Amino acid sequence: MQLPVMPPVKPMLAKSIPDVPEGDFLYEPKWDGFRCVIFRDGDEVELGSRNEKPLTRYFPEVVAAVKQNLPERCVVDGEIVIAAGKGLDFVALLQRIHPADSRVQMLALETPASFIAFDLLALGDEDLTGRPQSQRRTALEDALKEAAPPVYLTPATQDPAAAREWFSVFEGAGLDGVVAKPMSETYQQDKRVMRKIKHTRTADVVVAGYRLHKSGPVVGSLVLGLYDEAGSLQHVGVAASFTMGRRKELIDELAPYVSDGPHPWVGDVVPERNPNQAAGSRWNNGKDLSFVPLRPELVAEVGYDAMEGTRFRHTAQFKHWRSDRDPASCTYEQLERPVGFELASVLGA
Repeated sequence: MQLPVMPPVKPMLAKSIPDVPEGDFLYEPKWDGFRCVIFRDGDEVELGSRNEKPLTRYFPEVVAAVKQNLPERCVVDGEIVIAAGKGLDFVALLQRIHPADSRVQMLALETPASFIAFDLLALGDEDLTGRPQSQRRTALEDALKEAAPPVYLTPATQDPAAAREWFSVFEGAGLDGVVAKPMSETYQQDKRVMRKIKHTRTADVVVAGYRLHKSGPVVGSLVLGLYDEAGSLQHVGVAASFTMGRRKELIDELAPYVSDGPHPWVGDVVPERNPNQAAGSRWNNGKDLSFVPLRPELVAEVGYDAMEGTRFRHTAQFKHWRSDRDPASCTYEQLERPVGFELASVLGA
């Protein structure tokens, strides 16, 4: 493979801001998938990930689609997603990362992925990373004008009012929010040049355990739960990102609540979404998922962006304790549900 931009490439990143900015920006939907930089040199195709681990072997159908729909020699930044029904299915996407080739091939047929293109880094023998976003977008539109599913060109607008509407309605199709790209900026690897506007919400959750930090006997993360309709406490995720000083304080704060008796997530019968089963990572199978059980008496308010099925999509942000809340009142019913919106309408925007 001989391209003007060679792997690995660390994708350009975005910093979070609270609202859609005004000015000379290109606005795009924020896709909820695997960030992927595609390198194509004739029949040679490589799918690079954000953490520089190749995705090529996991998505053979995307490789085939690239050969059919992208220019003969190019480097394209985008997102691998899986559409299920009317929206995106991130859980199905996670399941595509599997060590067995036979399963990879089976899942490529059962849950095929799509590629959403949103930047062009190289075309032919030309490195485009030094060009402004406005020129790269024009070149990308021209390069993908004949592309067909499962390869798509992401919608884009320069109208902030349209971007705000997208932010409100596209979440119902499983999208994360909106990205704003300065029109005059070059492509800068691993730099937070873009802006991202994501949905933020809060929930009151039961703190039913904690995991130790890798650095020693201090709290690494709080293990969170919500009660389902049957009254069972279900694991919904973790809250982390504490300072080291706060991690040490939490050990003492939580000590009186350490459970030495029955616990809903310890024993022979545990709920389907218990923390030792639901929090695994296909990228880090060796991660220690053991936790210290706490009596389910503590309630905390946490911030989160979206749900992935019955769990928080990302790590939640601890805000403060809620001593005024009854743990039994921490149910799924409190969570905001986005209004449904068809993915086909997003792609046709």
